[in-house]
Amino acid sequence: MALSALYALPPETAHKAALFALEHGLVANRAEPDDPILKSTVWGLDFVNPIGLAAGFDKDARVIDAMLSLGFGFVEAGTVTPKPQAGNPKPRLFRLDEDRALINRLGFNSEGVAPFAKRLAGRRKRGIAGANVGKNRETADGAADYIAGIEKLAGLADYLVVNISSPNTPGLRALQARAALEDLLRRVILARDRAAKRPPLLAKVGPDLSADELRDIADVALSVGVDGLIVGNTTIERPPSLKSREKIEAGGLSGAPLLRPANECLAALYRLTKGRIPLIGCGGVASGADAYAKIRAGASLVQVYSALIFQGPGLANRIKRELASLVRADGVASVTDAVGLDHR
Repeated sequence: MALSALYALPPETAHKAALFALEHGLVANRAEPDDPILKSTVWGLDFVNPIGLAAGFDKDARVIDAMLSLGFGFVEAGTVTPKPQAGNPKPRLFRLDEDRALINRLGFNSEGVAPFAKRLAGRRKRGIAGANVGKNRETADGAADYIAGIEKLAGLADYLVVNISSPNTPGLRALQARAALEDLLRRVILARDRAAKRPPLLAKVGPDLSADELRDIADVALSVGVDGLIVGNTTIERPPSLKSREKIEAGGLSGAPLLRPANECLAALYRLTKGRIPLIGCGGVASGADAYAKIRAGASLVQVYSALIFQGPGLANRIKRELASLVRADGVASVTDAVGLDHR
């Protein structure tokens, strides 16, 4: 389906139409060969390139293989909740065209973990797929929901993510506080360790964190032995530079305005963890230069989502070409050698 045709539809309707087209083979496979300079190994997984699709686009694991066929090095499906839930009332997704940004207050709309797991199990396993798990809105013991998702998906996903930073589920971001985070991560790591297959387990944190909160997250991540962090999620901040009239909508802001604050958090966590655990940089990536800025700031891998809405299915290939050129221009042997380059 043409990008212009999707743009004529309301944002959430357009998203559903795009998923339908991808799921039913109506989007041509366009992956370009992966430049060897972009290959890396993280958590024992071999990534053909470091450009991934962030959680949120494919909440119910419908189009993992279709997105891999567009050139992404990995795809993260979810956020999935144990039980089905409708999410927040519509409208809840807004395009900020002038700002190349989105605002969403979807609220973990999900079909639930059972159909998600069935689709993961039916994949052809031709590329790396992660599963991002969350809690149902009404669940008091959030850790129990994360554990339920982990127990169901540990044997099916290449890596797991606990999403503790969406601004659209009441109380969720409080799980980033030190005591709550330590308790949650210890419990979910134990659940992962009980599984027959033990995939890497990551936590996804947001960009709206103070220096003290970032320090606490780094300390907890290192002490409990989490395998990695995704930095970051959407922001509740509204930069004064925003032009679009939709900027007044409540929810999490993503896209171009998120690049700078997300990169600042990423660089801070890389310094605080001393590069000892892999980081995935997420937020505001729309070009090879944006991706490379995250890698130099400390990201081993990079994720995109919002720019896909504005630039269409050729995005991953273009970012890969631009990134490979930038890595070569810096005179490093591979993208792995560029990780954290700004801190040396």
